[in-house]
Order: sequence, then C-alpha cells, then structure tokens
Amino acid sequence: MARDPVRKAARTIRRSHWTSVGEPSATGTKMSEPTGISAEASARSIGATTVDARALAPDLARGCMLLLIALGNAHVYLVGDEIGVRGYPVAEAVPDRIVTLLQMVFVDGRAYPMFAALFGYGIVQLARRQEGAGIEPNTVRKLIRRRGWWLVLFGFAHALLLFSGDIIGSYGILAVGLAGVFLRARDRMLLLAAGLWMVPVAVFGALQGLTVPETSQPSVSSISTSNPLAAAVLRLEEWVTLTFQQVLFSLVPALLFGVWAARRRLLDEPERYRWRLRYAAAVGIGSAVAGGLPMALMASAVWPEPGFVVSTIAGLLHSVAGYAGGVGYTAIVGLVAIRLRQRRQGPVSTALTACGQRSMTCYLSQSVVFVAVLAAYGGGLGNDIGIAATAVLAVLTWVLTVVAAEVMRRRRRRGPAEVLLRRFTYGATAPRT
Repeated sequence: MARDPVRKAARTIRRSHWTSVGEPSATGTKMSEPTGISAEASARSIGATTVDARALAPDLARGCMLLLIALGNAHVYLVGDEIGVRGYPVAEAVPDRIVTLLQMVFVDGRAYPMFAALFGYGIVQLARRQEGAGIEPNTVRKLIRRRGWWLVLFGFAHALLLFSGDIIGSYGILAVGLAGVFLRARDRMLLLAAGLWMVPVAVFGALQGLTVPETSQPSVSSISTSNPLAAAVLRLEEWVTLTFQQVLFSLVPALLFGVWAARRRLLDEPERYRWRLRYAAAVGIGSAVAGGLPMALMASAVWPEPGFVVSTIAGLLHSVAGYAGGVGYTAIVGLVAIRLRQRRQGPVSTALTACGQRSMTCYLSQSVVFVAVLAAYGGGLGNDIGIAATAVLAVLTWVLTVVAAEVMRRRRRRGPAEVLLRRFTYGATAPRT
C-alpha cells in the first residue's frame, strides 16, 4: 500500500531540517525550498490544526477579547437617544455616563486592533504549518486566499441576516489582498507599512472626534428599522460602507504587526519574551488610558464642548492609543499564558480558551442575542434602555458564550462556524476535533 504523501513529506522535512515560514533572519523572512518533497504533497494543503495542538495564548486572548467586542458592539443597538462622539448615545443618567467613560478608555477602539493582530498571527501559523509539511508557497497562498473569500461570504451572511457592523468580511478581504504579504514581505517592510498606514488611521480618528450635529442618525440606521426586509437591505448597504472603512482606516496596521509578532512566536513561546511582554503591557495599557481619557470625558458629557481643535486632537489620540491598548492587552494575555503553563489550567482559563478556539461562533452568537433583545427588527428594547443596561447584557451574553464553548469542548465539538469554514477551506481533510 502506498504511503500517504503528506506523511512522507513531513518525514522528509524532518530529515532535511527544512526551515519553515516565519523564522526571522537578518534580512527578513525567506522561505527555503524543501528537498525531496513529492510533487503531489507539495501541491496539496493539509487539514486544519486539531484543538489539542493549538497554542494557548492566542486562543486565550481571543476568548477574553470577545468580552470587549460585546461591550463595544452593544451600544450600537441603542437608538432612543441623541448620538454623540464615535456613535455613542449622549448619556444623561449617572450610571450611563460612568459606563461610557470606562468603555471609551478601555474598550472603544482597543478590541478590534487586537483581534486584527491575532488574525494576522493566525494566518502566519497556518502558513508555517502548511509549509512545514512541504506544501509549496503558491499552494499556501491560494489556501489563504480561498479562506479569505469564504470569510467574505460569512461576513456577507452575517450582515444580511443580523448585523451590518460585521468584522469577518473585512478580515476576509485583507486575507485575499495581502496573502502574498503574509508569506514574502520582509520584517522591516511590514513595520514600515504599518507605520505609514497609521497616518490615514490617525486622520480618520481625528474626524471621529468631532461632535456630530443634533439631527444626526445612528451610524447603523438599520437597527431602528422594524421592517425585516427593509432592514436587511439597509444592512447590506451599511456593510459595504463599514467594511470599506475598517479595511482602509482601522485594521491593517494591527494585522501587519500581528504577522511580525507571529514570525517571532511571541505568543507561541511567551517565556522567551517575558520582560518585553511586561514592558509592552505597561506602556500599551498606560498609553491607551492616557490617550483615551480626553475623548472619554467628551463622550460621557464631563467635557461637552471642548472646541474644534481640541476635539480633533482628542480623536487622533484616542485612535492611535487604541493600537497601543491592543498590544498591551495581548501582552497581558501572553504573561498569563506563561503562568498557566507553569501550573495546570483552571476551569476559568480552560473555558476562556475554549471560547477563543470557537471565536467566530461566539462572535456571531453575540449578534443573535443583541438582535433578539435590542434591534427594532428583533426584540426592540434598544429604544428603551441605556448604555449601562446594554453593558450588563453584553457581559451576560459573553458569559453564556464562554459556557457554551466549554460545553462544546467537553463534548469535543468545534463551533458550527469553525466547522463550516474549515470544511470550505480544506475540504474533507478538516478534522472534527
């Protein structure tokens, strides 16, 4: 019986000590040519990573950050109040003002950069594993793009059925457009491109610092549309606009940083970077708080009308500091992962990791709950409650998704969305566990 070509390729790799993608060198990341790899093996992708083989820190980070995603999205469903800076309703009650201030400092513009970095990190992990099995670079690039196109379709479906503020489609577009960058770009080029891309990001952030007119409508107006069909049409229109904004003015710098970090295995081997992670956590979180405080005071009506110049500066600082906050949060999770590796994982960290391993399913589940409770085409409570109440709903929703993920882990089940994505991406080679 003929031996499986992929296993044969892997054995050949181990004998020849082939260097896989993602290992940094003085001149950047280069892919060496494998020797002795069969043409059949190098032209086929291998299946997805099993759950037990995944790195702890990235999944733990995703599970924790889904809480911030829930908090950051829940207020979008509030349509009963006047809209203020960065789309937040103008808060009047003291609890609402306190929650707005805290979210602007620790959540708004901080969670999605981190998720973008983790997406870039995950793509490099995927590519490293494929090429480590002898798959040729062109096949890996096609695999990344195929996965990206399916993510775009998932995002389209998410917007059509539930929520136009979808982020999945944006990741898909970036995977399709930057597949070659993930594999071939030198490290210096990655950091230079990320730095240059921060210029339009900062400009866009400065504009978001401006106070909107009193007659302005919510940025996601479909939320207030009770007719399901009309709301679906509006959601698709909004999805196109919001995806364009996310791709151009939000995600790219963090994604490129995530690629750079993955090449150094910052989260795969956090013990090697303990002191750097501590420094990144302190500086990142400190910068996020300091840079986010001015706009937080504006959004919570503590500092209602600071003027045009101050508002634009506050918006710029808030936006740029969000990337520092994302790095800081990631570093904290890396440090926690070091502690967890030194002792047995407890039930909380295990459940959070399970949530991160099923992050797409948990993310989509948040939209199901928010629509069922808050949207006008769902439960309709978004016209009656305030920011503090939606924050409580967001926390409870996140807790439920963590519990559900833990139940799936104990039953050795992937999330439904992850199963579909892996089947569409890898075909029959995708493992179930």
